[in-house]
Amino acid sequence: MKIAFIVQRYGIEVAGGSEALCRQVAERLAKFHKIEVLTTCAKDYITWRNEYAEGVEEIDNVLVRRFKVDTERDLKKFNTFTQTLFNESHTELDELKWIEDQGPYVPGILEFLKSHKNDYDLFVFFTYRYYPSFFGLPLVSEKSILVPTAEDEPTLNLGVNKVFFCLPKAVIYLSEEEKQIIIRLFKNQNTLNDVIGMGLTIPQDVEGDRFKKKYHLSSDFILYIGRIDGNKGCSYLFEYFVKYKKENPSNLKLVLIGKAVMEIPKNPDIIHLGFLSEIDKFEGIKAAKILIMPSEFESYSIVLTEAWALGTPTLVNERCAVLKGHCLRSNAGLYYIDYNEFIECINLLVSNNKLRERLGENGKAYVEANYNWNRVEGKYLALFEKVQMVS
Repeated sequence: MKIAFIVQRYGIEVAGGSEALCRQVAERLAKFHKIEVLTTCAKDYITWRNEYAEGVEEIDNVLVRRFKVDTERDLKKFNTFTQTLFNESHTELDELKWIEDQGPYVPGILEFLKSHKNDYDLFVFFTYRYYPSFFGLPLVSEKSILVPTAEDEPTLNLGVNKVFFCLPKAVIYLSEEEKQIIIRLFKNQNTLNDVIGMGLTIPQDVEGDRFKKKYHLSSDFILYIGRIDGNKGCSYLFEYFVKYKKENPSNLKLVLIGKAVMEIPKNPDIIHLGFLSEIDKFEGIKAAKILIMPSEFESYSIVLTEAWALGTPTLVNERCAVLKGHCLRSNAGLYYIDYNEFIECINLLVSNNKLRERLGENGKAYVEANYNWNRVEGKYLALFEKVQMVS
């Protein structure tokens, strides 16, 4: 089959969760079908500024078609509009305008879908909330698959989503919790679907001590990986950790890997390493006492499964049903609801080596059973065949 994957950003330098999912699935399935990616020239999700060259390139055996973003996003104006939209009464036209402003505003992809609709057997749209998916999927709905990567967030409650989520021929969920949220909101339980996570490829030679030596980390540390953003729970993470260290003096550090879009407290116990290579990321996970995920809104969390594959226990925000569900099913991590539980979990995970080892073994078994690439590939391929049969 000839299959188009549509995603807002794509590239080796692009670190977003849904973008990484799209790229890895595209590369794996290119062994079986002709996969092309329709995407933008943007690297940055905040402004959508064109940084890649427009046109066609090949990345790891996948043909990538890039389209220019017509309008960069004015973040200040967009944030003001967002506050108005989600806090005041509004119309359907307001919601459509918000999705257009959310971007990336790339009409070129829509025109391509219209004119090349018959050139592809299937169209797979990654992430529901951006312009290319929301306005592109309806143009090819009869042979479309949606990978919504949906979180229990305000955007999901927009009225225009009621029609949108019933359009695709199939939906691929990343977790059972995500599936239940979508079905509860949109009553699309009769749409063909499957719960498919993301396969993991962990390097063989991962050495935690090498990471500690390279970045001059002589003491134990908790690790956060991802966008350093208040919307990811980082504000509370910083507040809790600083308070914890005042009340519990020790050499424990909080190490951050990822791009900062908020101010990081100037504190000797908080170390920001920025954007690192894949091998450094894996070695950082291996070296960490705990991988922490403070976000309330996640649809899957790749880094959580990476931590478990390496035997590192996790600590997550209980308010995120997806993260809590992963911890309950795997028995490989703890969760907290407030500062007091945060303290207890940190103390327990840092001091109890037997518990850490048991959680680590549970995590490895959970990942091997559910997120090996052979299983993930097989589920994607089976669903593709079913959709083609009913299209």
